[in-house]
Amino acid sequence: MHETKVFMTLPSGTAISVGKKYNGKTVGIALGAGSARGIAHIGVLQALRDMGVEPSVICGCSMGSLVGASYATGHLDNLAEWASQLTTRSILHYVSFRLMAQGGVAEANALIEYLSATFGDPPIESLDTAFVAVATDLYRGREVWLQHGSLWDAVRASIAIPGMLTPVLWRERWLVDGALVNPVPVSVCHALGADVVIAVNPSGLMVRRGPPPHTEADEAEAESLDLVAPESASSILGRMGNLWQGARQLVSNKLGVAKGAEIKNLGPGALEAMQGAIMVMQDRITRSRLAGEPPDVMLLPRVNHIGLLEYHRGAEAIAAGRECVERAQEAIQHALDN
Repeated sequence: MHETKVFMTLPSGTAISVGKKYNGKTVGIALGAGSARGIAHIGVLQALRDMGVEPSVICGCSMGSLVGASYATGHLDNLAEWASQLTTRSILHYVSFRLMAQGGVAEANALIEYLSATFGDPPIESLDTAFVAVATDLYRGREVWLQHGSLWDAVRASIAIPGMLTPVLWRERWLVDGALVNPVPVSVCHALGADVVIAVNPSGLMVRRGPPPHTEADEAEAESLDLVAPESASSILGRMGNLWQGARQLVSNKLGVAKGAEIKNLGPGALEAMQGAIMVMQDRITRSRLAGEPPDVMLLPRVNHIGLLEYHRGAEAIAAGRECVERAQEAIQHALDN
């Protein structure tokens, strides 16, 4: 692969350095939404770096914007170390639950303050890599590309899952998670001049056709398709801490559920149902958008066994991201060479 250093002009007219070209091609990477499963982006970027591939354009949505921002500031490995050490208890230090908060049940200010203090908070336009965080204008329903100003403020807007994390006020607009409009922002990479786009969709294997498998044969078939059924209803919220699990068990007892019965008989929790519904919608939007503007390479990390809020399984997600790139090396190399 022939590499050269190049510069690029963003739509705003700002000329910035954008890294390398491979055989005359600018490489962009679209990092999709996926909540905890999006931690797999870390492993993907690390494995690409090991291949000698350094994206010149990074466009991220939701968790993809957070990982992409860390890469753009040169702190990807620091983020990997931090994510690998998360526990169900430590997660609560970064997210504040506030029942009276407007637009969501929790705030992520502590998380953003930690990332800003640890990795620095340069203006997006000063980065050596072209970076865009995708968010959604809540009231206009429009896609918003954040490519100026505070890096982590942009990320905070992009990760604002509706109903869960509070929206962000930006230029008299209330912004929420970009997954509502462009879950895997391939189109943004193209708009910023990427000739070859590698897309990563950690939610691409989430939605399984038909009911969950009930026999060993069904389970084996599902695994062969990378379409393992979602975990039990309690897994997403239950593992957020003993408080959540204990509360649900208390409700179970009050309702007269047999002592040995599984909590999943209560059905999904409110946050779980809301998050699951958003993910189903996100899957449909992604399919529709990528049908009209497909990437050159689509990477689907095998992280569907990780619950959407199971951030304490970061090491597993990172490993899955690395493995995904290893399986797709030939396709990636072909896209860069042709």
